[in-house]
Amino acid sequence: MGETYPITFNFGVQLAVGETISGATCTAIVFSGTDNTPSTILSGSPTISTPTATQLVTSNANSEGVIYEVTCVVTTSATHVFSQSSKIAFVTPGGSFAGNGT
Repeated sequence: MGETYPITFNFGVQLAVGETISGATCTAIVFSGTDNTPSTILSGSPTISTPTATQLVTSNANSEGVIYEVTCVVTTSATHVFSQSSKIAFVTPGGSFAGNGT
């Protein structure tokens, strides 16, 4: 395994006053390149600290040269469901990380 990095999704503009995040799920797919098991970059479950949800990602032998799209879906105390995505790339399996935050 390589380095581990956090991806933070901020839902602050989508939440009403007093509304909190009650659950979060993240998924990873390949946006560009080849990795038959993209979910293996996800490390554990997302952590919630309203208004954010943070997912740890870890590079591996298959991640070099691949661009992933990580999507976070949250449910709220008001039963709303919101999602955000971010594209990320690992430059080398044990090396640096780049994310565009969108």
